[in-house]
Amino acid sequence: MFRKQKQTLLLVALFLAGTVFASAQETVKLSLQDAVKLALQNNTNILNSDLDLKIAQKKVWETVASGLPQISATGAYQHIFKVPTLSFGGKTVLSSTEVPWDPTTQSGTLSSVKLLSGESIFLNSEAGTPIELGVKSNTTFNFSLSQLIFSGSYIVGLQATKVYYGLTKQNAEKTKLDVIETVTNTYNMIQLAEESRKILSQNLENINKTLYEITEMNKQGFLEKTDVDQLELTGNTVRNAMNQIDSNLDMAYRLLKIQLGMEDVAKVELSDPLESGESLTASSAQLFAESFNISQNVDFQLIQTSEKAAKLELDLARASYLPTISGFYQHTEKLKAPAFDFTPKDVVGVNLSMPIFSSGQRLSVVSQKRMALEKAKNTRQYVSSSLEMQSAQYQNDLKLKLEKYQNQKKSKDLSDDIYQRTLEKYKQGVASSMDLMNSQNQYLTNLTNYYQCIYDLQGSRSKLEKLFNINSTAENK
Repeated sequence: MFRKQKQTLLLVALFLAGTVFASAQETVKLSLQDAVKLALQNNTNILNSDLDLKIAQKKVWETVASGLPQISATGAYQHIFKVPTLSFGGKTVLSSTEVPWDPTTQSGTLSSVKLLSGESIFLNSEAGTPIELGVKSNTTFNFSLSQLIFSGSYIVGLQATKVYYGLTKQNAEKTKLDVIETVTNTYNMIQLAEESRKILSQNLENINKTLYEITEMNKQGFLEKTDVDQLELTGNTVRNAMNQIDSNLDMAYRLLKIQLGMEDVAKVELSDPLESGESLTASSAQLFAESFNISQNVDFQLIQTSEKAAKLELDLARASYLPTISGFYQHTEKLKAPAFDFTPKDVVGVNLSMPIFSSGQRLSVVSQKRMALEKAKNTRQYVSSSLEMQSAQYQNDLKLKLEKYQNQKKSKDLSDDIYQRTLEKYKQGVASSMDLMNSQNQYLTNLTNYYQCIYDLQGSRSKLEKLFNINSTAENK
């Protein structure tokens, strides 16, 4: 009975393990939108930019907290091998005995009087009881509270932390746009490779079918062996092209999984069809009507923030001329207090630090920061003009790529028709094997150029969308 239970548990365990393994190997189907969403969640650069934002938030609070009340406590233990003592003197007595004077204890004979009887009377000073000016072993605790009252550097620093956080946030936005563009280009590249392989596979299937037919005709003596060899050579060319595409696809899928933060063993399948034809033309032509709003461009936003940072650095240099005022309160506790303790338990005070003369050092720093601000303004103007020019350039490039795609699509369709007609003529013995090979090569060349035009057009569109910050705006919505 026990053995049967063990066998049942073992079968259940094997079944569950098989289920887990099967689910781990399950193919993940991704649309472009799903891929972008996954990348924005798991891409390493995105994760690091999120951590930078959290670090910036902590940095802001670090600066704010430096101007809030600060409380500290210290403890100290000390042992004195010989505690110093102090005596305030004792008493004076009359004695018939003279005592030598001891300057350490301030004791001894002060004066003497000789009586008529010839006897001498001495006025002696006796030493007082010594008082220790401390304790041999003691533990002291200090509690202090400080509060910044005024500091020009602190005020400017608070403003600088907000600018620093904004700069980090804009860098994160730029990273986000870079990831979207990279994932989109990789996704499009895989789509093109898959579609190209599909067409080449169909083409190879037609070649193999034709090869079988002309091989049979060659056996009957209707065609020469050269025609068979020529078509077989064409088939090998297509196979080599497919092998190269398979190799490129493997690397492209690995690259996509890295960009999406997925394990290399994961299986990915693209669900979106290749965008082409009227859809690709319409989506590309739509960008021609878009006007460039430079304030939405991330690079321009970064330059503006850098200019703000340069101005704050100038303000910080000017703030070095201002005083710094802070208040404090200190409380001291001793486990053992000496008889005479001159240390106050509670102290309240104000500290003032006033810069007076630095031999022109502060003035030099202010001059440097003022010139750095001028450089930042010049850079902003230059970047603004460059981005405007880049916008016109990208739109013109997109227009040219679209026209080239439309022309190449016509060339691909024509070369396909020419190849199909030549293939029929070849089967009928009207066209030569050389004609078939030439039309085949012409078709493959135009097919390759057609897909290259699609990839170039999509890449040009992605660059323009990134410049206009269109993808990020849509994602935020």
